[in-house]
Amino acid sequence: MSVPSRRPLVLRNPSFGRVWAGQLLTQAAGRMFQVGAVWWLVAVAGGAHRGLGSGLFLMVSTLPAVALAPVVARVVAGRAHRTVLAGTAATAGVAAAAAAAAAQAGALPLAAVYAVGLVLAACQAVFDPCLTTSVPELVEDADIESATGFELATQSVAGLGGGLLGPLLVDSGGLAGVVAGCAAAYLLAALLVVSVRFPHAGTAAQDPAGAPAPPRRTLRRILAGLPFIRRVLVCFAAANVCTTAVYVVMPLYTRGVLHSTGSTVALLEAALGAGTLVGSFTGARVPGRPVALGSVCLAGTAAALALPGLVAARPVALGALAVVGWCVGVIGVRFVALFQRLVPAEDKPGFFAVMQALLGVAFPLSSLAFGVLGDHLTARVLCLVQGAGLAPVALALWWLGGRTGTDGATAPAEAVPALATAKEPS
Repeated sequence: MSVPSRRPLVLRNPSFGRVWAGQLLTQAAGRMFQVGAVWWLVAVAGGAHRGLGSGLFLMVSTLPAVALAPVVARVVAGRAHRTVLAGTAATAGVAAAAAAAAAQAGALPLAAVYAVGLVLAACQAVFDPCLTTSVPELVEDADIESATGFELATQSVAGLGGGLLGPLLVDSGGLAGVVAGCAAAYLLAALLVVSVRFPHAGTAAQDPAGAPAPPRRTLRRILAGLPFIRRVLVCFAAANVCTTAVYVVMPLYTRGVLHSTGSTVALLEAALGAGTLVGSFTGARVPGRPVALGSVCLAGTAAALALPGLVAARPVALGALAVVGWCVGVIGVRFVALFQRLVPAEDKPGFFAVMQALLGVAFPLSSLAFGVLGDHLTARVLCLVQGAGLAPVALALWWLGGRTGTDGATAPAEAVPALATAKEPS
């Protein structure tokens, strides 16, 4: 008897496919605006303080994920997820459309660029954890890992497309075209989500017996009840201090070391995005427990980040960023799938909001710190600082993996082997 071919999840589950396409559009639009604005600040408007200006912009663009975590948790837990997803995408689209209209009428003020970045980031800070929480409402339990892989791959594809287009559009026509493209992408994403039915939404809030879910706990109590996961998140938050600085360092490296244009920034962004995309889809097949594999990937990321500081050449930088992206993709798929299995269903809205906040808390600090350093140190030195700072975090995560097998954290240790062979941030 012939076995029917199994189509990709986004084709056999149209509801998930359209929501995934919506996430792809929103993240690509946000990334295009971020990268385009940073390159605009470095190459056009930054003046003598281009490092500080670009770092401050990235700090503003990443604060909402941290500052709004409690609000996000309440919004995601208390409202229909389709409404939240469509509403945030539409809000971002309207804000971007207003900015595009202002840019067409004249030059977009610097303060307005920062304000638009803040609004778009706030909308994405709601959209992403809401979609992660919605995965069990869109797919069967057996498809959770596959859906997680697609969801995490979205950031890779968005980084690849948005990061490629942003600097090129700035070089060709300034920020006006970038903002207009963002508006169209956000509004289309809102229409896609509105057209979707969430088939398992009625059962996601109940246990198998049909009883109502227990009351949701506060963010602090959620993390207090997950000591193993809390330690892992702290490690990744520390790692993000160095890894997220790449978005400040790349434009500075392009201008100050490679003496090139926005096309090189676009290629570097594409290398990072392509590596993350490959890592997202191959991470489930890499052997090893998530914690051990994560420590190895962090060590590889540290070496790759430092390499352009030792060898100043565009091919070296492209290869190094591809390796960084692959490591980040592998880590993301394995650990988010692990969290989907270990975190109780009633805690997921709060958990994924607080996860985003913990992982994002380093981004604004890192952006500002490396931006200020970029006005005083060369970009090659900044690359070495990134690699040196990440190495101790890799050791700490490796130590945590060894310690987990001997302390009281038995649940995660027992869950890891089952996930190590299944389809599964920093």
